[in-house]
Amino acid sequence: MNITDLKTQEENDFFHTYKRLQIEIVRGEGCYLYTSSGDKILDMFGGLAVNVLGYGHKKMNDAIKSQVDKYIHISNLFYQDKQISLAEKIKQLSGFDKVFFCNSGTEATEAAIKLVRKYFIGTGKITLVSFSGSFHGRTMGALSLTARKKYREQFQPLLPDVKHLEFNSVAELEAEINDKTAAVFIECLQGEGGINPAQAEFITKLNELKSKYGFIIAADEIQSGVGRTGTFTAFKQFGLDADIIIMAKGIGGGLPLGAIAGNKRVENVFTFGEHGSTFGGNPVAASSGLVVMEELEQGLMQSNRSNGDLLINKLKSVQQKYPDKIKEVRGMGLMLGVELTSTGQPVVDALMKRNVLVNCTNENVIRLLPPYIITNEEIDLFCSKFEEVISIL
Repeated sequence: MNITDLKTQEENDFFHTYKRLQIEIVRGEGCYLYTSSGDKILDMFGGLAVNVLGYGHKKMNDAIKSQVDKYIHISNLFYQDKQISLAEKIKQLSGFDKVFFCNSGTEATEAAIKLVRKYFIGTGKITLVSFSGSFHGRTMGALSLTARKKYREQFQPLLPDVKHLEFNSVAELEAEINDKTAAVFIECLQGEGGINPAQAEFITKLNELKSKYGFIIAADEIQSGVGRTGTFTAFKQFGLDADIIIMAKGIGGGLPLGAIAGNKRVENVFTFGEHGSTFGGNPVAASSGLVVMEELEQGLMQSNRSNGDLLINKLKSVQQKYPDKIKEVRGMGLMLGVELTSTGQPVVDALMKRNVLVNCTNENVIRLLPPYIITNEEIDLFCSKFEEVISIL
């Protein structure tokens, strides 16, 4: 079936929720995708931060196949060795105490909301706080926290008792957080918001207010976590005093998997039957996730730091040549953004014509989320194509 036929069939069969790229992918290998027309595309977006070990990773594929031969699903009524082993790895790498598995980032956010509600039930602490530019998911609770109008405006009414404060505004923290605040949900490095980092004084004030009012802090690491920024979680690099970690995307290496981790403060909030997930921690996804954790332990987090430094320095060199076209290069590890002085979609389109896949977020930020296995040669290739495009647009 050619791309025209696929497009026609899609329009007949699906709710119109995705604007597809007009290419047909037939396979992936390493950091590359291959199309039905024979093109080889350098993927600098990694399935939106999901394909952290790239495509066709042998160790991951072998682990998946081995588990498939045993069983694909037996429900969470049973003990499962792969699930338990993955939880142990997450605890070791995060330093947190308990784990709950689900299937996605938005489900993990919902689990965190429920945990907060249970923790403070009957106390009068009911307000949930998030920040401008944030994206926490698309289901109703997660969407209530998401402070981006284009995702929210057609789905009102959302959850009550949710405040959206200005990201990095110390004054708004001081004015709006009080003894009714139950939890603050924060991406220390915003993804959809344009790869925006939290400022040091903002985090310091947030920690101070937590000590004063006793609310819970939930660190949304769906995009920035699982080693992408050079440490298992980004929030620790910012000095945030978090109680809950919200994770997904790269945690399963390409299979559906999400999780929350909690510290001792919240480890015993849930009791039997109060929360669950039919497929959460699926043994095949857990087997894949175990390989991700093992690769992180064997040096991938360190290489994310060094490769991120190389990539950001090369991009800043391009910025110096074209300051009228590039406003800022920012980010951490392999989560980087290039803010342009004009809209970003023409750059995305021009790079695609040169067989390089990137994404534009927040209208004018080119977002880079490449697989962790990216090489220096692939970084050079991307930067060469990017500069070529910037020079002519």
